[in-house]
Amino acid sequence: MKSVVICGSQRYKEEIKKFANRLRELGVPIVFEPNFERQRKKMLAKAEKERLKIKSYRDRVPAMVHEHFDRIRKADVGYFYNKNGYLGVNSTLELGFAHGKNMVIYALEPEREVAEGGEICRDILYTEIIETPEELVKRLI
Repeated sequence: MKSVVICGSQRYKEEIKKFANRLRELGVPIVFEPNFERQRKKMLAKAEKERLKIKSYRDRVPAMVHEHFDRIRKADVGYFYNKNGYLGVNSTLELGFAHGKNMVIYALEPEREVAEGGEICRDILYTEIIETPEELVKRLI
């Protein structure tokens, strides 16, 4: 079975963890997920634009992104947890990195419309929209 790396926004931290744990329950031996544990709950409660005003947060983010690039390097398949079609800047960087690695890339949902803040170039990088861990496992075998 192939390994998978999950990418997505900190705003979906709990949902991403639940998705990753379900993949493990279904027998996926290697599931890489973002390390959001470095962030204090108080910090995560703030909007990203507010967090970016805090120097200690800005100092940590590049290392966190670089750390996740290493997880992408090690995985066979990428899964982007883009609830409501949302991917932030860091996840978009990760998407480009995964594409450059020539990974098969799945996403939870289609990209949002441009008028709603979507990006026209991300959608073309998704191999397929996969909504559940059960569906994803079928692609990993």
